Amino acid sequence: MAQQRSSGADGSVAPEICVVGGGVIGLSSAVVLAEAGYRVRVVARDAAADTTSAVAGGLCWPYRIQPYDDAIRWSLRSLEVFTDLAGAPAETGSRLVAGVMADEPGAPAGDNGPADGLGDWYAALPGLRRARAEELPPGCGSGWRAHAPLVEMPVFLRYLERRLAAAGGTVQARPVASLAEAAEGAVAVVNCSGLGARELVPDPGVQPVQGQLVIVENPGVREWFTAAEAGAVETAYVLPQPFGLVLGGTAREGAWSREPDPAVAEAIVARCARYFPEVARARVLAHRVGLRPARPTVRLAAERLPDGTVCVHNYGHGGAGVTVSWGCADEVLRLVRAEVAG
Repeated sequence: MAQQRSSGADGSVAPEICVVGGGVIGLSSAVVLAEAGYRVRVVARDAAADTTSAVAGGLCWPYRIQPYDDAIRWSLRSLEVFTDLAGAPAETGSRLVAGVMADEPGAPAGDNGPADGLGDWYAALPGLRRARAEELPPGCGSGWRAHAPLVEMPVFLRYLERRLAAAGGTVQARPVASLAEAAEGAVAVVNCSGLGARELVPDPGVQPVQGQLVIVENPGVREWFTAAEAGAVETAYVLPQPFGLVLGGTAREGAWSREPDPAVAEAIVARCARYFPEVARARVLAHRVGLRPARPTVRLAAERLPDGTVCVHNYGHGGAGVTVSWGCADEVLRLVRAEVAG
């Protein structure tokens, strides 16, 4: 079937945009651009199912991302979208699920939300309140309850691909050697290359933060749970997904290996079993490792390539790619419109 081609009311062909990167950031940006009337082609070395996005646990929460003010704004927009998508979870992979975020050790007891600078995010979460003692797992002294989007990432990525195709967008599975190469024939290129931006831009400020997960048969856990100190290398979280219970995790800066470490996996299960003893006996289904594309701050800005072509960078989202994806995609559209019109 021939792909749709966006055109104006006068029959003119719409400008073409090339999006580099086929993960959640690239695909969501491509969808927003295509649905705004641009002709969009995505160029990606890896299929969406083989990206770090597919490995992500899927809990929407601003995590390991700066600057906070922008991250909150982008996250709030994504919260709106994922809440709407939760009306069709089998199609979109998005669900609103109740859960507990444990307080950090030594955190002051209060009722204004966890004290880590994300006040507007917590204010927007449905049902945020102090957890009662009977709502906490064993070993957890205090925490907060809320509903948050929990996204089944493989399903969501396929949903984005279908939505992009319906809007006339195309996906090309091939690497690109430069942004100039990607921009050939396009009025603008959107760089959503994630960790690949380290070489493609090049931007040496982009570094991997390795995350390892263990997937086990769910012994009956229905709510998500997280217990993580800010910046900690080792965390504990339990995320019930339709394909199994996701146990995490790690955040090892500068680690490039994508091979699961058996000792790390054993430690992850042990940490989660402190709160949910039944997971220690659960059958292991899979091990996963992903490399978060971290940067001191997200780069979401426009510039001109040497030939004058507009380039909008959208990378460096750390551990919050899915959480900020829709908000960042809206910002990409705004920048493209401003730069291409100018």
